[in-house]
Amino acid sequence: MSPAPELSVVIPVYNEEANLPELLERVLHTLRGMDRPFELVLVDDGSRDGSVEMLRSAAAIEPEVVAVILNRNYGQHAAIMAGFERTAGSVVVTLDADLQNPPEEIPRLVAAVDEGHDVVGSVRTPRADTLFRRLASAVINRAVRAVTGVMMHDYGCMLRAYRRPVVDAMLSCPERSTFIPVLANSFARHATEVAVRHAPRERGSSKYGLWRLLTLQFDLLTSMTTLPLRILTVLGVGMAVLGFSFGVLLLVGRLVHGPDWAAEGVFTLFAVLFVFMGAQFVAMGLLGEYVGRIYLDVRARPRYFVQEVVGLGAGGGAGGARRAEGHGEDGERRMAP
Repeated sequence: MSPAPELSVVIPVYNEEANLPELLERVLHTLRGMDRPFELVLVDDGSRDGSVEMLRSAAAIEPEVVAVILNRNYGQHAAIMAGFERTAGSVVVTLDADLQNPPEEIPRLVAAVDEGHDVVGSVRTPRADTLFRRLASAVINRAVRAVTGVMMHDYGCMLRAYRRPVVDAMLSCPERSTFIPVLANSFARHATEVAVRHAPRERGSSKYGLWRLLTLQFDLLTSMTTLPLRILTVLGVGMAVLGFSFGVLLLVGRLVHGPDWAAEGVFTLFAVLFVFMGAQFVAMGLLGEYVGRIYLDVRARPRYFVQEVVGLGAGGGAGGARRAEGHGEDGERRMAP
């Protein structure tokens, strides 16, 4: 009987058929050279290419590989949480499937955990992404640092390592919109970063376009803090004071200079009105984001639905395919007979 894994590696996969052969070869070679029991959990996030069959084949051939197949696309962070649920290692590492972060960097992150850190992030140096991706990443990183107060430099890099208590704490959180690096830092006593290499994507295409990046930014703001609501309150009070002061100014100007002067300020008044209307729409939009997330949490639907697990899962007995009917937020798994 194989020993329980000490190291778990979770990789979300979405339409990465072109990268999977090299990814599996390099990750398994790296992990086998670390001289500690490990498991490799690959989570298919609703791929529409041949990724699913490749993951099933890998799990059937390699004893350390577990393939978790989701029924549709839920997003990178939900897929990683589904992978966390199937891990058993005392150290858990996450990695993207696009090979831009070399799997050979995993031992450096694990070594930092062994030194006593609860969370180990990574900083991509130098970045091999497009200018748009670098600018978008800079905006998100700055927003995260402002919101959380945790001075890490690259929240967008998913090559990260976590101690088991941090992973268990994240799994106990029921919210649907999860930004894993920030959530993990909220439970970490000692966090650090290491510089890692970054390579350009050679095969496939990035799954993060403009819309996904905007969605990620909204998830960050509305799932981790109420700061935008407080800012809106301050802005609302400030604009109300400015609007009242401007009204008094118009009244005094009319009394001093006569009605002709006041008539000439009609367009200015309209401009101020439009500013107020724009601020109201922004405020309602942000409030709608929060109300929408409350609605999703009240419904208490599962964060993801696991269609199939192939391979030797954590505590799952001998290999083979097991089909799950559903996955609740409390972590309970219900297996089909």
